[in-house]
Amino acid sequence: MKRNISFLAQIGLFAYLVLTLSSCKKDFLDRKSLNAYSEEDVWSNINLVETFVNSKYRSLPHFYSSSTIVPSVSGLSASSDEGYCQWNYEDVWFFNLGQVTPDNLSMDAWQGYYGFIRDCNTFFDHIDAVEGDAELKERLTAEVKFIRAWCYFDLVSRYGGVPLITKVYSLSDDDYLVPRNSYDECMDFIISELDEAAAMLPLSYNGADVGRITKGAALSLKSRAMLYAASPLNNPTNDRTKWTAALNAAKAVVDLDVYSLYQGEDYRRVFLEKFNSEVILSFNINATTNPSGEYESRLNVMIGPNGYHGYSSYTPSQTMVDQFQMKNGKMITEEGSGYDLNNPYADRDPRFYADILSNGVEFRGRPYESFVGGLDSPQSSIENWNASLTGYNWRKYSDDAQPIDENVGTDQNWIIFRYAEIYLNYAEAAFETGDEATARMYLNLIRSRVSVEMPDVTATGADLYEAIQLERQIELCFEGHRFFDVRRWKIAMETENKPLRSVTIEKDQSGNLSYSYFTVQNRRFYEQNYWYPIPKYELDKNGNLEQNPHY
Repeated sequence: MKRNISFLAQIGLFAYLVLTLSSCKKDFLDRKSLNAYSEEDVWSNINLVETFVNSKYRSLPHFYSSSTIVPSVSGLSASSDEGYCQWNYEDVWFFNLGQVTPDNLSMDAWQGYYGFIRDCNTFFDHIDAVEGDAELKERLTAEVKFIRAWCYFDLVSRYGGVPLITKVYSLSDDDYLVPRNSYDECMDFIISELDEAAAMLPLSYNGADVGRITKGAALSLKSRAMLYAASPLNNPTNDRTKWTAALNAAKAVVDLDVYSLYQGEDYRRVFLEKFNSEVILSFNINATTNPSGEYESRLNVMIGPNGYHGYSSYTPSQTMVDQFQMKNGKMITEEGSGYDLNNPYADRDPRFYADILSNGVEFRGRPYESFVGGLDSPQSSIENWNASLTGYNWRKYSDDAQPIDENVGTDQNWIIFRYAEIYLNYAEAAFETGDEATARMYLNLIRSRVSVEMPDVTATGADLYEAIQLERQIELCFEGHRFFDVRRWKIAMETENKPLRSVTIEKDQSGNLSYSYFTVQNRRFYEQNYWYPIPKYELDKNGNLEQNPHY
């Protein structure tokens, strides 16, 4: 059994985890049935403790799976203006339509994360008494600090301030109904946990441990957290010291001198080569099955076109497609861009072709056909019910080396942190602290990578700020950032209140194509939707919790 993220990240039951444990001493395993370990057994053996920690990696962000305990990243994408989920997985339409309430929950994170937090607190209650390798104990302690920090960070990014619980409550405790801490109190705790974790974690691993949480991962989460904390939603007084802290947090990752932007010829390989130079931390799906025998993630089939027997579950919007610049660096609406209404996919940012499947693109041995009546259209003779309703499919993360097959799991990694995000964090914080030259430098490092080679950004002032926002939208599309970015920037009232657009492509008898555009979903966003509602099931249990405004 591997001991990196691939080992057991997709398996939900600890008893099932123990069944596959191969690193324990044989005499210990021979003591009793492998599915009968008690809590006392776990905390008496450092190898079982490590397996316990391994199972908590499942709290980290990853693509939709059939037994998702915490919300998926793909759901976040479909709940923003970049995409659509035609099957309404995780009830994402509640967000799309402005219908999320304390009773109508979408991508609810509360129970899942607090379950992991309780497990982390249990670990801290016991780890000091566990006998074994002191270095391993320290590393596991740091990993659990990171995992608990991640859980709290994602909670506060969704709900605002939440109760900070750092102990395991027993039945005799009468103080477990705690109120919410403030956003700043939660963030202070998160940063403290990450600082402590970073001090104990190695820069890298070798062999079977490659893929575990590193110092760079802890500092990358700190960079994202500090950026969010400095942004308008969470920093209404525009405290400039928070932007300086965000700048320093991004710089700390750069100063490690461990990572570099992927410079291969094919930009798509960033998302397919598991441990390339850009990846800081990723979730290894590893084609595993859950205890019921179902594949936990079928990424290829979930994003694949119907003409290849895919589900088209998550698809890009025309809104997203229109944001990709032309190869000359101009927006399609700009004078002199060269955009051709009759050939709309020509001469675009190279990342467009790596991220978006559009009509006519060569894909798996034939052109992708989303035109009316094409093999990948809603009029197709091949599983037309699974056709994309936007006219596009994801290209990002689609691995041609693996089949599009509902009976086959997916084993590419889902990237949690990569170096391009750190550069974007650095650019935004540099702009906010008045250093426009540094902001442009980090944007242009991303844009000038070998597989992209887009023109340098030369803008200043408000135009530079818009360029930073656009670069995040393009570079990080479908990776779960857009949902939070439009909220922390306080622009969601504009971006999420627009109809989500799609394309209809018609082909005449001569093979000429014509394009028209329509609305696939009328979307609504209200002021209260900047935050999730506190779930009613929690309010019913704990009268000390205060609901978010306007719910």
